Amino acid sequence: MAAVPEIRRDDNGIARLYVENEPFLALGGELHNSSASDLKYMEEHVWPNLRGMNVNTVLLPICWEIVEPKEDEYDFSLVEKLIEQARQKKIYLVFLWFGLWKNGESFYVPEWVKRDRKRFFRARYHNGAESETISPLCGEAVKRDKAAFCKLMGYLKEHDRQHSVLMVQVENEIGFLKSDRDYSAIANEDFGKEIPDILQRAYHKSGNWADAFGEDAAEYFMAWHYARAVEEIVGNGKEIYPLPMFVNAWLEQHPDRAGVYPSGGPVAKLIPLWQMAAPSLDMISPDIYVPDFKSECIAYTQHGNALFIPETGSNPKSASRVFYAVGAHHAIGFAPFGIEDIQNENVQNMKNDQLAELNIMAEAFDSRNTAPYLKESYRLLLGMKEKLFSVQKEKIMGYMQGNPYEQGCILEFERFDIQLDYLRGETGSAGLLISESDGFYLTGCNTSFTVLPKKGNADSRIEILRYEEGEFENGIWKRKRILNGDERYNLALYDNPKTVYLKIAIVSDDDLCNQ
Repeated sequence: MAAVPEIRRDDNGIARLYVENEPFLALGGELHNSSASDLKYMEEHVWPNLRGMNVNTVLLPICWEIVEPKEDEYDFSLVEKLIEQARQKKIYLVFLWFGLWKNGESFYVPEWVKRDRKRFFRARYHNGAESETISPLCGEAVKRDKAAFCKLMGYLKEHDRQHSVLMVQVENEIGFLKSDRDYSAIANEDFGKEIPDILQRAYHKSGNWADAFGEDAAEYFMAWHYARAVEEIVGNGKEIYPLPMFVNAWLEQHPDRAGVYPSGGPVAKLIPLWQMAAPSLDMISPDIYVPDFKSECIAYTQHGNALFIPETGSNPKSASRVFYAVGAHHAIGFAPFGIEDIQNENVQNMKNDQLAELNIMAEAFDSRNTAPYLKESYRLLLGMKEKLFSVQKEKIMGYMQGNPYEQGCILEFERFDIQLDYLRGETGSAGLLISESDGFYLTGCNTSFTVLPKKGNADSRIEILRYEEGEFENGIWKRKRILNGDERYNLALYDNPKTVYLKIAIVSDDDLCNQ
């Protein structure tokens, strides 16, 4: 039997997704929420739009309301056909389990759950009003979600022997919106109790939630209960079929008040708590729609967390940001949202009223011109993935312009440094470098570059021996043009993603004197 996909550390200590015992880079996109609910729609409007995009992985929802329309009666016919379609297209899948919670609410639960508001009680706002979010303290709801999820995992174990499904996201952008916490009777009672022992030891605090966490108590309280619910679901699901599993985060953003973003969700400051409360999770992943892509990548690689980006904006900047995520943080994968619409210039990926509701800037989904850039970035990365997986960790670096005021940076390698100056362009300024003993490969967009001797080596200078355009094929460099003459003075990348190679020599004054 083929090996089950897993996340493990390679010889460099980097967390990677392994498929068939080989490291795998998931370059794909996430579908709109309803696209995968109809097989005909998938055949007519999704798969054709992915043709030529160099996508190897698609993230799509599997909804509780579809697989268990009646209590204890399961239907996996849609799951079966989606897997068949993906195999025909030679594309892998990541399933998004839309169970109890999606974007802070409970709209994807089955009708029989929606109707029984007593058995599956809702979280309440501060004024006592009932929300549309099932409370994470509702043990019966977690029990039923767990049962359905375990049935799904059992089905995949038996019917996906080729491992078309690589990973599973459990719930979606979890948390409670429009309130800092659940104010239901059971939640109020629990909020007054002593915090769990594990949190007392980790945070060196004691007392009830308010005593221990002060003004942040409500958010920490919700995080604990959401994470424990997820652990119940994930832990039992993994016992049946141990695919890699993760949760995704609606990020903390302005105004930074829990409830404006889903309170209790796995925002960066709560990663340690989530890791303690839900140890069966393999990753906690950011949905990055905020302008500061760079800072969020850094935040979600702390505490030993592997970086996987299941959702991000679909504008042309995604074409350069993928290089930064892979080069600087060894990202397991990258997925712009609404990938099926990127090639269709007549479709607006997300409407402005939807974006306002989600507190997302419209720029994130302006996908005009994205397709040609993104598919070229994916093509270049797929060709060089073997190279990325084989070189030592310290020989790979990534960079990006984090804000309009940053002019550039200097990347320091063992024998030389590289000055990178950010250029204006539609795709943004970002890329990755792989250093060799006598040069380097640079892949990215909108960057001019200069090779410098190491700081303090005033008696040395850099001589360019060779300047090539090209690309990797199966990890092997394939040269195209040799750039020389006047072109040697144009050391720069522009909007269209590109890879160049520079071979250099470090010449000292002593070398010159001895000639």
